[in-house]
Amino acid sequence: MWDNAFPSFLIGLREGLEAGLIVSVLVATLVRSDQRARLPHVWTGVAAAIGLSMSFGAILTYTAANLSGPAQEAFGGTLSLVAVVFVTAMVFWMRRSARSFSGEIKQKVAAALGMGAGVLVVTSFLAVGREGLETALFLWTTAQAAGASAGPLTGAAAGLLIAAGLCWGLYRRVLHINLTRFFTYTGAVLIVIASGVAGYGMRDLQEAGVLPGKGAYAFDLSAHLDPGSWYVTLVQGTLNLTPQMTWLQIAVHAAYLAIVMTLFVRGVRAPKEAPAAPAAPAPAPAAPATPRLPRRMPRWAVPVTLVAVPALVAGAVVAVSDGKPASDSQVVAVSAADCGKGFSAPGPGRRTFQVRNTGSRTAEVYLIDPVTNAVYGEVEGIAPGTTRSLVATVGTGSYAWRCVPNGGKAVTSAAVRVTGGGSAAAVLPVSEKDLAAPLAAYRAYVQKGLAELLASTKTLQADIDADKLAKARTDWLAAHEQYASLGAAYGTFGDYDKKINGRTAGLANGVKDSGFTGFHRLEYGLWHGEAAGFLAQPARQLTTDVAALRKDFPTQDFDPGDLPLRAHEILENTLVRELSGESDYGSGTGLATTEANLKGTQELLDVLRPLLVKRDAQLPGTIATWMARTEKLVLAQRAKDGTWTAVSKLDLQTRQKLNGTVGQLLEKLAPVPDLLEVRKAA
Repeated sequence: MWDNAFPSFLIGLREGLEAGLIVSVLVATLVRSDQRARLPHVWTGVAAAIGLSMSFGAILTYTAANLSGPAQEAFGGTLSLVAVVFVTAMVFWMRRSARSFSGEIKQKVAAALGMGAGVLVVTSFLAVGREGLETALFLWTTAQAAGASAGPLTGAAAGLLIAAGLCWGLYRRVLHINLTRFFTYTGAVLIVIASGVAGYGMRDLQEAGVLPGKGAYAFDLSAHLDPGSWYVTLVQGTLNLTPQMTWLQIAVHAAYLAIVMTLFVRGVRAPKEAPAAPAAPAPAPAAPATPRLPRRMPRWAVPVTLVAVPALVAGAVVAVSDGKPASDSQVVAVSAADCGKGFSAPGPGRRTFQVRNTGSRTAEVYLIDPVTNAVYGEVEGIAPGTTRSLVATVGTGSYAWRCVPNGGKAVTSAAVRVTGGGSAAAVLPVSEKDLAAPLAAYRAYVQKGLAELLASTKTLQADIDADKLAKARTDWLAAHEQYASLGAAYGTFGDYDKKINGRTAGLANGVKDSGFTGFHRLEYGLWHGEAAGFLAQPARQLTTDVAALRKDFPTQDFDPGDLPLRAHEILENTLVRELSGESDYGSGTGLATTEANLKGTQELLDVLRPLLVKRDAQLPGTIATWMARTEKLVLAQRAKDGTWTAVSKLDLQTRQKLNGTVGQLLEKLAPVPDLLEVRKAA
């Protein structure tokens, strides 16, 4: 935890000190000008700024959590670069402004006092809010890089507490700190840390496919360094230097460090211009020779040192390690020719294997039980000449390596036997052949559902053509529920899904946009008083699109691997859209759609049940319990006449209970995609 706390500690200390100094000067100025009555205005602005900063962090976390894997990588990489820009600008601004910092704030306070309480609130809000937003962005980025939030949050909290103590001491005049020197030294350290964040951001963008060079490694020391060792963890947590880095990461890291550090040091050491000397009237007698001052260190020395020292330290560690990984981790060669070379019976317990691809093709590598083919651990997409870590818990049983090169046949190593340990969890792999029967059953369910959907949309269209809008609202709900119950197929429907059930997101003119079609277009019109004449064309278009989908579906490519994913994703989307009210265009039927999504998920679980039982006999029963609880809560909001309570009309307690129950259900569903993932080890 502590290895990744230092960057956040430093940013918390600096930003906290900046914001704290601003507040201290504001308070001191008001106290000395006998304006204590206005102190609450300062604290109001401060509280609002803190709230904004925390909300910003929550938005970043929520946004990232609801993106796909590649989108998360792109989002994180982009924000890493934004954080680097902000930190760099902050470092240079404080280096330039530290001397006149207090005077500038006093001038702003004096101006605010003459313009009323509101301006004083805004002054404190803007002054503290900027630091808070920068802290939230950098803290979120650091947590993403660390893969955990405990260390960065602890570090930031410690930095903020110390900053608060320093500001109190400065305010009470019991401390004397050279702020210029403090911000200069910490600025230099932050530049080093920011260079690592920039490199990490490049790697994220490469993983997302935004930038090229994902497999072009500048070096790969993972065979020589134990990724779990304290020194590797410390360097990675503080500087974002990893045993395996691409050329782009190294280039950006080194370029940023060399350029920014040089400019920073040059700005710190730039000599002040001497005042012009008056003209001498006559030559003076020769003066004694002035003793030569010690020669200053060249300006390039600091950035060169900061670039060279980590490289020298890394080289020394490799030399001392004698080319062997630390601790008891094994180096296992994997390829079509050398699958499992170097593998010997490990001791029981949690073990780290350094898996090195010695072949010429990218490969999928699995640690398996050769008797049952169950998978203990896996490394996907390991490039030729690279090494990746595989961590697995070893118990009593048989172990072997299975190597599957891209475009090649699977090769299995000789097996070893381990005794003296407990049982180790393993996942029985699933092949596309295993999913063939569930897929066929679900395709038949969807095909039948599309036939019923077409009949429902024709009824809806007839209602609108006959100007029976009250009946149309009832039939709209029946048709929309029918479509929602086919949720597992939405990834296959492609463009048809947008036409049939699309929302206004991304449309320039919102509900008035010509691209807004389908169920939600009719929903908006039916519940916002549009005449039948305006709704006739969208109703005909909906029927046409459903008929086209029904005709096209038998030829659509339905990836078998999508079935396990949808078991979790359907209700995940429900929580984000229906239970938030985001997809409600006036009907207030979000809970009806939720019930239909539960039905679609249950249908999917029914066809997957035989595969799930073989891999986790208890899981289907646990899921069924939480499905029943969720459905009971949802159905409690349907009246006897069939009408539903709108999500927006639920009381806070009911809404929290419903969201919490769906959240728990999602946790129970989360293992399904992993258990039933299509693996080449099968």
